[in-house]
Amino acid sequence: MKTRIAGAEIEYDVRGKGPAVLLMHAFPLGLFMWEKQAQALEKAHTVVRFDARGFGGSPPGDALLTMERIADDAQGLLEQLSIDKAVVGGCSMGGYAALAFARRHARRLSGLLLLDTRAAADSPEARKGRGELADKVLKQGAQAAADAFMPKLVGETTKKERPEVVEAVKAAILATAPRGIADALAGLAARADSTPSLREIAVPTLVLVGEEDVITPVADAQAMVAAIPGARLAVIPKSGHLANLETPDAVNAALSGFLKELP
Repeated sequence: MKTRIAGAEIEYDVRGKGPAVLLMHAFPLGLFMWEKQAQALEKAHTVVRFDARGFGGSPPGDALLTMERIADDAQGLLEQLSIDKAVVGGCSMGGYAALAFARRHARRLSGLLLLDTRAAADSPEARKGRGELADKVLKQGAQAAADAFMPKLVGETTKKERPEVVEAVKAAILATAPRGIADALAGLAARADSTPSLREIAVPTLVLVGEEDVITPVADAQAMVAAIPGARLAVIPKSGHLANLETPDAVNAALSGFLKELP
């Protein structure tokens, strides 16, 4: 389905009935990455997903894709759907956007899901690297992003035992517009440090991480759990940075267990 939010065309999907769960995708993928979670949760929840500007069915916007922009688009979509409150979550870039959502739209939060992400901003070296990669992608195409990210996006177990996941992730990256990738890289580099605001999160929070994640490792997840009041940690075995794609059954069990305990 398509809608317009703040002047942009946004591709989204809604299924199921019950308390709302909104999920934001990782870089450089799309709403498709949550398919297994939507299937598992739709029996008890309204599951909302959307493609960030420049990914999947959403064309690039007119500026860099900030985490605040993604968060505001999520809020706008909830408003259009007449959903007052939702459990909001995201993986990687989607997790950064979920933290921005918690800062900007706390009234709409009933819970928070932070999957394979971190609170800290990029280091100067990381920002420089994102800028260089963005330039390369604009000149050479999405293949440059696939070459840069595929070696670390999934865990070693997935590389050995789940080649279909590796191929699906690679195909999604190659199908993404270079402009969308470059805009998101700029937004990722510019993102704020969410660490100081973690202590202000006042809703139930689940922090989930693949034990083989080398981009946002278990230590990053542990640091967020220590800072967010009452947060719980789920470490998923044999998974890397895209745990929900790599081992969906284990992730679905963790998500379902957390959501069932919400008021």
